[in-house]
Amino acid sequence: MEAITIIGGGIAGLALAAGLDRDRFDVTIHEQRPGLPTVETSLAMWPEAQGSLAVLGILPEIRAVGATFGGMALRDAAGDAWVSPEVRGVLGVSRADLIRLLGAAVPRNVRRAEGKVDDIPATGPLAAGLLVGADGVHSVVRRAFWGPKANARLTPYVALRGILPVPVEANAGGEYWGRGQLFGITPASSGRTYWYASFRSELGPAGVGAAEVLARARERFDAGAPAVRNVLEQATPESTLAQRIWTAPDLGSFVRPGAVLVGDAAHGMTPNLGRGACEALVDAVTLAELLNTRPVGEALREYNRQRLLRTRLLRVASSAMTRLALAERAQPLRDRLLRLAAR
Repeated sequence: MEAITIIGGGIAGLALAAGLDRDRFDVTIHEQRPGLPTVETSLAMWPEAQGSLAVLGILPEIRAVGATFGGMALRDAAGDAWVSPEVRGVLGVSRADLIRLLGAAVPRNVRRAEGKVDDIPATGPLAAGLLVGADGVHSVVRRAFWGPKANARLTPYVALRGILPVPVEANAGGEYWGRGQLFGITPASSGRTYWYASFRSELGPAGVGAAEVLARARERFDAGAPAVRNVLEQATPESTLAQRIWTAPDLGSFVRPGAVLVGDAAHGMTPNLGRGACEALVDAVTLAELLNTRPVGEALREYNRQRLLRTRLLRVASSAMTRLALAERAQPLRDRLLRLAAR
C-alpha cells in the first residue's frame, strides 16, 4: 500500500482521508487539536461544495443539520438595503457539525496521530510516501517545501464571528457595509443567528482576545444599524471567535516532489466570498478521486491543473471584495455608486 500522510485534521484533511481508497493507501492524519471546535461558527456550502459532500456520502446528513439561505440583502451602515438578491442553492452548516460528519466518514483503518507538527524532517515516517499539507494558512508543509517566501501574509483586518441561540431578527439579514467595517447576519441551523464582522485593527497578530475585540466592535458599530447593535449586545466572549485575517501567497503550484497542498494551506484567502471551506472540500475530493484512479505523479499534475487557476481567481476576487466592502476614504463614492446601481 502507498503511504499518504496528511498534516491537518480540519475540513480538507478529513475530507481527503474520507475519500481515499482504503485498499490502496495507508493513510495517517496528524491532528493538532482533535475533537470539535470549542466556539461554534457557521459555513456557507455552495453547490460545488455540496457536490463534494455528496461524493463523500454525507450530503443528506449535512442537509438535515443545515439551514437554507433565503434573501441576503446588501445594506449600508444604517441598515437600508441597496439590493436584496435571492440566494439559491446555498446551505449554512455549523463548522462543528461539518467536522463531526467528516470525521465519521473517515475509514477506521486511517491512523490518527495527535499533536502539533512543527517541522518536516528529511527522514522518518513523515518523509515517506506523499505528504499532504492540509494544515491551514500557516502551513508547516508549505514552509518546508516552498520556503520562507511562501509564509502567510498578514492583512490589516481582524475578523470575529459567533452564533446566537435566537432566530434572525425580521428584516435584519444581510451584510452591512460601513466606513472601513463590515457586519453580516445570516440564518444558522436550529433557528439560530450566525453573525460576523471585520474591521481594521492593530491587535495581535497572535493570541487575539475575544473580549477585547468584541468591546472594540461595539465601539465601532455603536452608531450603526439597530440590528447590528442588538447582535453585539447579545454576543459574549465565550461564544465569539476572534482572529486576525491572514492569506496565503500565490505559489505558482500546489505540488512539489513528495508534497501537495489543499485548502487554506494552498490558497488561504480573505473570507469575503465565503468560499474557503467550500474550496477546501473541492480540493480534497478532487485530489482523492485523482489519486484513486491514476498513478500518483499523474494525479498530482492533474490536480494542480484543475485547482490552481480556479482558486487563484477566487483569491483575487475575494481580495477585491475585501477592499470594496472595507473601503474607508472611498466609502462615500462606493455607497453612491451602489445606490445608483440599485435604482
